[in-house]
Amino acid sequence: MPTETRASTGIPGLDNILTGGLPEHHLYLIEGTPGSGKTTMGLQFLLQGRAEGQKGLYITLSETSEELRQVAASHDWDLTGVDVYDLVSDEGLSEESEQSILHPSELELGETIREVMAMVQECNPSRVVFDSLSEMRLLAQSSLRYRRQILALKRFFANRGCTVLLLDDKSGSTGDVHLHSLAHGVVNLDQNTNEYGPDKRRLRVVKLRGVKFREGEHDFNLDKGGLKVFPRLVASEHGRPFDTQPVSTGTEHLDDMLGGGLVPGSNVLFTGPAGTGKTTTAISCAVHAMRRGERVAYYLFDEGLGTLRMRSKALGLDIDPFLESGQLLLRALDPAELSPGQFAHAVRAAAENDKVGMVVIDSLNAYLQAMPGGKFLLLQMHELLAYLNLRGVVTLLILSQHGIVGDIRSDVDLSYLSDALLQFRFFEARGSLRKAITAIKSRTLAHESVIREFRLGRDGLEIGDALDDFQGVLSGIPRYTGGRPLLGDAAPESILAMPSNPMGG
Repeated sequence: MPTETRASTGIPGLDNILTGGLPEHHLYLIEGTPGSGKTTMGLQFLLQGRAEGQKGLYITLSETSEELRQVAASHDWDLTGVDVYDLVSDEGLSEESEQSILHPSELELGETIREVMAMVQECNPSRVVFDSLSEMRLLAQSSLRYRRQILALKRFFANRGCTVLLLDDKSGSTGDVHLHSLAHGVVNLDQNTNEYGPDKRRLRVVKLRGVKFREGEHDFNLDKGGLKVFPRLVASEHGRPFDTQPVSTGTEHLDDMLGGGLVPGSNVLFTGPAGTGKTTTAISCAVHAMRRGERVAYYLFDEGLGTLRMRSKALGLDIDPFLESGQLLLRALDPAELSPGQFAHAVRAAAENDKVGMVVIDSLNAYLQAMPGGKFLLLQMHELLAYLNLRGVVTLLILSQHGIVGDIRSDVDLSYLSDALLQFRFFEARGSLRKAITAIKSRTLAHESVIREFRLGRDGLEIGDALDDFQGVLSGIPRYTGGRPLLGDAAPESILAMPSNPMGG
């Protein structure tokens, strides 16, 4: 088959989904409930045509031309060069235009169709937007008559060589597929009303004849400047060669625990209760990566930006110089305002445009709240991690668990998606709360199987020897069985000289 010329929609993300745009000289259906963005998409389509030297015509039955220009002005758009034709005029609503001999629908529908055809012949546009079909459906009153009129319009536009968008607010009866069968392509816009936060919008290309398009749902935003579509991420399309030699975390004992360090093209999950040092460990790894000359993208969902900077500086891990130089891309995000597709788009831009070598997501608990539904949760996370792995990026994921000691649980089990897993735990010794760390698994390197004590000091992370004198550290209820010195103890002799606990602890 010969390659058809494509008409760009003016929305780069949608053109990507359509693999180049809409084939020209055909009729397309854009359907969605009121407020989903149909009118804005139609305006972007016409303005893109104007930029390419094509004439555009917007035919409106549902809005006045003045209202349409107000919509364009809200996006800072100028409709100069785009013809706007309002089919419902003041004369058409006057008493003189009423009649009683013929059924109103028979006369009004015929007049509407004739006016549309006359306007197209007069303007001779290359692109046409018809808004909306709900009025046509009401005028027709029967499915057969409605289908015949749409078919007549389709043939008329095809003979004129027009590329047409028909906007429909889905006010018809459920299951009405008359337009789907007549249209060359169908794009569905969905607006999901959440209990909290802004509405989340998704787009799906239902059909597009003769074109292989990207199927499934794709998130999009409707904001000033128009629609911004985030195509669904497909990891297998973005692989590239990279060096798999492990890189250091900046802490010798932590490298030993992981079997040699962090492997490019892999991800590490830090899991444990709040306050065990997961974020600080991730910051330490990121700072040492930047000292090697790498760029890091850090996505912060939980903690405030000022708090993170202050705490990092107190631990000898000052991130301000890297922020000023642009080596650290630190984004404080609000999960209530974010969609999964928008976040994946931001991560992809950091990996491809900013050439980051490490990505930190802190934390997954807040990020998961941005997901539209639990059934897509693990699939979307799996695709994002697979993409970063194929790009050779080191990914650090932080997942907080509920509880302090004893039975500790997570919101969701993501351990099977991680290439390596570091477990953080609290334990009690000598009347103080201490912390332990252990490597649970590693798919890429032979990791240690011991449990080590660690703490956060002025020089960053300190990791001690194996806690072979304790039992039950992972359960959160350890039992002390020896006199091995711990981090912060003065000296082994002072420990041995301490009086024994008269209660037998």
